[in-house]
Amino acid sequence: MTGPEHDTDTRPVLDLNADLGEGFGRWQLTDDEALLSVVTSANVACGFHAGDPSTMRRVCERAAERGVRIGAQVSYRDLAGFGRRAMDVPPDELADEITYQIGALRAFARAAGSDVTYVKPHGALYNRTVADAEQARAVVAGVLRAGGALPVLGLPGSRLHEAAAEAGLPVVAEAFADRAYTAAGTLVSRREPGAVVLDPEAVVARSVRLARSATVTALTGEDVAVRARSLCLHGDTPGAADLARRVRAALEDADVRVEAFA
Repeated sequence: MTGPEHDTDTRPVLDLNADLGEGFGRWQLTDDEALLSVVTSANVACGFHAGDPSTMRRVCERAAERGVRIGAQVSYRDLAGFGRRAMDVPPDELADEITYQIGALRAFARAAGSDVTYVKPHGALYNRTVADAEQARAVVAGVLRAGGALPVLGLPGSRLHEAAAEAGLPVVAEAFADRAYTAAGTLVSRREPGAVVLDPEAVVARSVRLARSATVTALTGEDVAVRARSLCLHGDTPGAADLARRVRAALEDADVRVEAFA
């Protein structure tokens, strides 16, 4: 008999996700083709912080061809600020916008022979729902309205995960190879020096350590426990595709199973 409950492989297992489709019209940011050959899950921009219908279609088609899971990367409505500006959106309105974004991506995913299999907030919305219970509940309400028990990818211990679990949605813990952590296990704000880890060697080493020992060193020097099923590789940094290849190769060399969670 086979199945997860009978899996005798005790190696650590990790999903690799990346933000894809982050262009708009003639402007292209992420190397979607290259990253889709490395990652196991694709967080696809749904048009609010980046992305447009044609970009969404192309990424869904390529992801389906490669067997990469498609996730809706939902955001505040902030094209000019790339979804990274703090915004105060009424909960009912935010829930509607989450449903709208998932529905738009789902149409393209299904046309490509696949489907949306999880949801991940982007940028300011991701950070806001770590501690803001009201905004977290609004995101979950939007996911529920979109239909299906879609897993919610986010920071371990976040209000978003609490709200999702209370609503009966699966939660998937995420870690970041190239973002600095606080001693509390949250991400250092991008406004702070050192918030993004730029040294490729350090990113690769952090990835392996997260997978093998579930720990990361905080910006202030403390070791922090971060147990994650998925590792985010940002697609909008210089050399992102080459770095992603190096991370995956290092994980596999360290006897880590690289597999999608959904």
